[in-house]
Amino acid sequence: MDYFIISAVLVFISAIFGYINVRFLKLPNTIGLMLITIVFTLAVFVIGYVDDTLLNAERYIISKIDFKTVLLDIMLSFLLFAGALHTNFEQLKVQRWPILVFSTLGVLVSTFLVGTIMFYLLKMTPMQVDYIHCLLFGALISPTDPIAVLGILKQAGAPKKLETKIVGESLFNDGVGVVVFLTIFKMASSGGSPVEPIEILELFGVEVIGGILWGLLIGWITYRMMRSIDDYDIEVIITLAAVMMGTVVAQKLHLSAPLAMVTAGLVVGNDTVRNSAMSETTETYVDKFWELLDILLNTLLFVLIGMEMLVISFETSYIVAGLIAIPIVLGCRYLSLLMPIKFFEKKLDFVPGTSLVMTWGGLRGGISIALALGLTQDMNRDLFLVITYVVVVFSIIAQGLTVGSLVKRVAK
Repeated sequence: MDYFIISAVLVFISAIFGYINVRFLKLPNTIGLMLITIVFTLAVFVIGYVDDTLLNAERYIISKIDFKTVLLDIMLSFLLFAGALHTNFEQLKVQRWPILVFSTLGVLVSTFLVGTIMFYLLKMTPMQVDYIHCLLFGALISPTDPIAVLGILKQAGAPKKLETKIVGESLFNDGVGVVVFLTIFKMASSGGSPVEPIEILELFGVEVIGGILWGLLIGWITYRMMRSIDDYDIEVIITLAAVMMGTVVAQKLHLSAPLAMVTAGLVVGNDTVRNSAMSETTETYVDKFWELLDILLNTLLFVLIGMEMLVISFETSYIVAGLIAIPIVLGCRYLSLLMPIKFFEKKLDFVPGTSLVMTWGGLRGGISIALALGLTQDMNRDLFLVITYVVVVFSIIAQGLTVGSLVKRVAK
């Protein structure tokens, strides 16, 4: 019963905050909801000095929610499938090579650049951090968050070519980023015993390639089932079952569920499958169902991100480290994209300012926080959690509010 009450309270808070944003602030939902939640939580802190009833209630809710499990094991699959379902498959196919390089090589380069720079900077402070733990931070902060990116870019009016690159990259790089994080995490947890290169390749290969192949199979089965009937109610349920059981099986087989759901969503959502497997009515209902689910989960997610302030130890030195990390993360992202963009820009007619917009528009979100929450105390969890939270809040609020202006100014 506790979980139903907590879910009811979270949906109620999300509805009220969503109403305030739409009615008064008129910000993109992602930004507005998190901003309102942070302000609300700060207000609860202040009120707590007089009456701690609200503060204790909010702490109770957060204590009952395993944010890492809820996001990575449950919500992420639904959100990625919904995002992939509505992605322009033809544009994605044209841009497939730069997207592939951005989401693999880009994440790896950024991971090592961020990790190395943070290691040498933190060495100059009293905070002594191992290099492998800095690499863990680099891995969790390098992937851009499709959940944060999708909603904001739609309102920014970005050219379709550019939007496809950013959205396509963010749909895939979080899956790759999670695998890179888990690989480094395994090395960091080995307690000094060497991890064989074959183990790393096996983990990476099984998670990534296995996840994509599993996603293709789920997408194909879903397509065949939808093609053989014409009943929009059951077809919507089939897509829901595909995501739920696909995620369960992926987790049991240690495959990348995020990559599987992105792949399945792209298969089911592409125009060829839509035209041959879905009637006009089915297409409308499938799209509307997943749009609604996407909005609901997004709303809950960004309210939860705001409330996660309650589990963070805000020491001054940690906040300063977080503020220093902001330009480092942005600079490393710019450098990690520079070579691939230079290589592909003439062949694929990139719009002006692609590197700048992809850097500033590559928002971080709940995935980074969820991974940071998964660190252990001997991996400097509190330090990296605060740094991650500072980078994510800056990313969503400051970058999210200004990316539209940047697009209008440079991407013409």
